[in-house]
Amino acid sequence: MSRRGNCWDNAVVESFFATLKKEEVHREEYLTHEQAKASLFCYIEIFYNRKRRHSARGYLSPYDYEKALLN
Repeated sequence: MSRRGNCWDNAVVESFFATLKKEEVHREEYLTHEQAKASLFCYIEIFYNRKRRHSARGYLSPYDYEKALLN
């Protein structure tokens, strides 16, 4: 299901994980599993969802885009 041109491909998720690795994971050295979980939670919930703008969403953050849909 991951062949190019397949309508079931998950390009958005693959893009997210590539960004997560580039911007957070490869810049940190995690000593414990709990430290990694806390760091990833902060990155995703505080930065990625609330502040980082996305071109696919009209350059809105996911939080702002969802808020606009609900209003």
